Amino acid sequence: MLSFRLLARKRVDSLKKTLPFTLTVLFGVIAGVLLSSAIYATTGFSLFVRPHEKPLPVNNLNNAELSALAYSVLESIKEGDYAALSRIAHPEHGVLFSPQATIAQSTNKRFRAEEISAFGTDTRVYVWGVHSGSGEPIEMTPAEYFDRFVFSKNYIAAPFIGVNHIIKSGNALENITDVFPDMQFIEFHIPGDTRDPTEDFDWCTLRLGFDQYNGSLWLAAIIHSEWSV
Repeated sequence: MLSFRLLARKRVDSLKKTLPFTLTVLFGVIAGVLLSSAIYATTGFSLFVRPHEKPLPVNNLNNAELSALAYSVLESIKEGDYAALSRIAHPEHGVLFSPQATIAQSTNKRFRAEEISAFGTDTRVYVWGVHSGSGEPIEMTPAEYFDRFVFSKNYIAAPFIGVNHIIKSGNALENITDVFPDMQFIEFHIPGDTRDPTEDFDWCTLRLGFDQYNGSLWLAAIIHSEWSV
């Protein structure tokens, strides 16, 4: 009987010691979820998107439709399904490809839907822009360009997604809203391996920009961004 009472007392004492910590963790999780919801509601940016999962549907139908459209584009890119990609290309302006965050319409390539559909067999070398820092022309086939400046990483698993929101910027000028003031865009951001934000030099971002045409959203720009000198 005495042993039972001692055991019970030890369990009560242990509970008293761990209860405050447990409650603190619980309240922290609840507060984090509420904070994430508040930030998403005001900026369209989700802080708590887990890797390998698509963000949860949002109340704003436009954001939900835009996110679903962007993920379908990413799937087409990942699978190399250029025919599917061409069907979402802007019917009038085609798709602009920018290897850096700074869009330069004079040097960036723009392809029409019928040109994009042929990317799988197109072995011609195009000048897509210039390399950051060196200023040397980016001369690549479509396949080479997509490997380096489009699907350089698995953006479907990107842990941070911005809806009309730039998550991280480097030294390049961010001019997407200046060049395309009416564009809706989704940003897929993958941080670098380091835990120190000041040493994060290997982060990368892919932005998919959409414009309205005849009442529907069409892919109008694919923009790559990363740290640059």
